[in-house]
Amino acid sequence: MKSKRIAAIALGSNLGSAAGDRAANLQFGIEKLKTLGTVSAVSSFYDTTPVGYLDQPRFLNAAALLETELEPIGLLESLLVIERTMGRDRSKTVAKGPRVLDLDLILFGDLVMQTPVLTLPHPAMRERRFVLEPLAEIAPGMVDPVSGRTMTELLQALGD
Repeated sequence: MKSKRIAAIALGSNLGSAAGDRAANLQFGIEKLKTLGTVSAVSSFYDTTPVGYLDQPRFLNAAALLETELEPIGLLESLLVIERTMGRDRSKTVAKGPRVLDLDLILFGDLVMQTPVLTLPHPAMRERRFVLEPLAEIAPGMVDPVSGRTMTELLQALGD
């Protein structure tokens, strides 16, 4: 029997879709996550300013905890399939540009790994308030296996 591990997934949307608005897009993503395991927690939705590529609409961000038997690469591939069902093809869009749905695998238990397709924990997690704030809401004591700091501690370290 495979053991379940907790994956932390960041969700984001800043474009409408056939399904509706940004909140509807995030809700769609959360519903699809339930096909990959058990969603044990979902944060509030946070209205945030774009980072990196600034000439785009504001984002709505959230985080979810998923108990899954999938391996990390399999989970990543499944997240990308969900994005594609919403019309996002990462190979054909501007990096950090507008998107209907963004699903990022942030943490996978206490796993630390680096492959050509996946780095865990997510390499930019510690600098992104739009990731840390929703994660600290639902998993304040979850630990970054690289720094040894909790989500709350990482969020506090960002300051204003």
